[in-house]
Amino acid sequence: MTRPGGAVLYAAVAAHRLGLSVGLLTSHGDDFPLDAIPTRIEVVSVPARETTRFEHRYESGGRVSHVESRARPLTAADVPDDWLSAPLVLLAPVLDEVDPLIVAAFTDAAVGAAAQGWLRAVGRDGFVAPRAWESPRSLLNQVQALFLSREDVRGQEATVVEWLQHVPIGVLTADRDGALLFVNGDRYEVRPRPTTEADPTGAGDVFAATFLVEYQRSADPWLAAAAAACAGSLSVEGEGWTAVPDRILLGAALKEYEANG
Repeated sequence: MTRPGGAVLYAAVAAHRLGLSVGLLTSHGDDFPLDAIPTRIEVVSVPARETTRFEHRYESGGRVSHVESRARPLTAADVPDDWLSAPLVLLAPVLDEVDPLIVAAFTDAAVGAAAQGWLRAVGRDGFVAPRAWESPRSLLNQVQALFLSREDVRGQEATVVEWLQHVPIGVLTADRDGALLFVNGDRYEVRPRPTTEADPTGAGDVFAATFLVEYQRSADPWLAAAAAACAGSLSVEGEGWTAVPDRILLGAALKEYEANG
């Protein structure tokens, strides 16, 4: 089954359902079904010959991804001028297509980075494999929050912990095992919310967006992490982004989560 996806789309849907006014910058070909995106999300499209397409399958060792085509990269020149004053920004590459220097364009924003796409390489056979992130320092010096998943960082865990300790807020998600939260270098465990999984795609992106939204509202990283854990777990209970929660559903889940803590 083919459906629209990508880190930025899951994150945008999550922020939209939590009540934010959301803009989404992306690149795609003429075949991308823009009408599938919620109409209140403003989409700025950078034209490309092809749309980035993945084929995913889930095996005992995790997700296996094959890249079938790629759109064009995004730079600071692609950001609309009236977006530069946005208060909250999430950079969410999927295949190293987002220039990390975009962060410098948002001088007044709280910027988060879901770094998955900067830690991916595509082999000649089209399959995605982990790679070392060579030069993250310039980005880390300017982001408020960095989000990574356990799946993304296998083999470079020690380096990743150093990155997460370098930023004000760092999160390493671990699927059913919850997450690790780093606040000014100190590490805390975020317990998982039990769930029945139907489709795990996008859970980390929903986590990142929810964390940023809740942290901006409360300035409480522990509350933001709890809300993000609930939102991520709720999002896997349906296909695609159909189960990404709104404010009411998230509030009920968070209340139950905290009561069971």
